[in-house]
Formats: sequence, C-alpha cells, structure tokens
Amino acid sequence: MRTVPIKSEETQAAASVFRVRELLIRQRTQSINALRGHLGEYGHVVPQGATNARRLVALVEDEDMELPVAARASLLALTTMLAQLEQQIAALDAEIARRARENPVARRLMTIPGIGPLIATAFATLAPPPELFAKGRDFAAWLGLTPRQHSTGGKQRLGSTTKMGERSLRRLLIIGANSVIIKRHCHASARPGTWLAGMLERKPAMLVRVALANKMARIVWALMKNEEAYRAPAVAA
Repeated sequence: MRTVPIKSEETQAAASVFRVRELLIRQRTQSINALRGHLGEYGHVVPQGATNARRLVALVEDEDMELPVAARASLLALTTMLAQLEQQIAALDAEIARRARENPVARRLMTIPGIGPLIATAFATLAPPPELFAKGRDFAAWLGLTPRQHSTGGKQRLGSTTKMGERSLRRLLIIGANSVIIKRHCHASARPGTWLAGMLERKPAMLVRVALANKMARIVWALMKNEEAYRAPAVAA
C-alpha cells in the first residue's frame, strides 16, 4: 500500500491554482453551450468549440439581429459572465507560466515534446515524489494510462486503459500527446522511422494518443527521478 505524502502549505496553494482553473474552464464551457443552445432556438447556428465563442458574443451584441428584448438581456448577462471567466482564466495561466519559469522540475519537463508550462507545472505540483514508484510503468499506472489486465493461464490479455488514476494529470498528458500528433511535422519524435510514426501508420489515432501519453508519463517519471533534461531518441535508419 502506497501512503500519500504530506503536502506543504505552498504545495496545496499551488494545487489550488489548477483546481480553480479547471472549475473556471467548466463554467466557461457551460456558458458557451448555453449561448449556443439559446441562439440555436432563434435559428442562429454556430459550430461547437471554444474558438467560436467570439461568434456567439458577436451575434448577441449585434443590434441588427432579430432577438426578443427579454432574450437579448438574458444573453448579454451570459456574454458578460463569459468575458469575466476568460479574464480570470488568463490571469491564472499567467500565474502558472510564472511558476513554470521559476520551478527547476517544470523547466526540465518542458523539454519533452507536447509538454508546456501548464502540464509541466501541474506534474511538478500535483505528482507525488518519483521515489515512490519503482519504475516508470508504475507511475503510468498511477495515472490510469496502462491497459487493464485480463491475463490467465499464462496468456496475456490486455483490455482498455483503466482510467482509475489521477484524472487531471491523465487528461493533460493526453492533450499534450494530441498536440504532438497534430503538429507531428514539427517534432523530431514523429519523423519517419520513429516509434510514433510507425504507430500512426498501424493504429487508430485515439489509440496512438493514449499510447503516446503513456510513453510521456514514463519519460516524466525518468526526468523527475534522474533530474535530467529530455533527449530525443535516435531515428532508425
């Protein structure tokens, strides 16, 4: 049984920044979805995604658009709340970026492709000491990124990922892995002949994202334990 280490007040304060940011992002998503739903009832359809929030706000603020007076007043309240949420999230992002620059562990983790200030600071703050895990696979299992075991009688049978670990860090790693796959032409780790390039040729994209997140988790553990920077693997000839 692994005991949970006692966190200092500074660590708890740093962790609260991420928890509050997650809450604000959920509230922003709820506000955007509410705006989209209400405008859809009046025939104004906007695609999903936070990137289209400005289009929603512009529709509400457009005085030439036909909207009932009562509806416009209530929707303007949503747009005002959305603007406040965006401002508060930006302030927390700036605080996280500052912490990343000052934290030596976060600076080392940011050398890993797909890991920026947010993910690096989250691991430096929320992850337990690497000494608690015997190997990188144990750390990936703690995050819930290893396949579920259905092995019996000497036959290895692996199922889907367990998703039983630290939800916030797991989600951030998968987002980071997705960014590497989307911008794979910019990363040396995705060039032809690498492990990632071979996986993308053989496996579905979502499976590759989780597999890459698993690999990134093991690299994170190794860098935190050995206090080293990331070194890109050699490309096969």
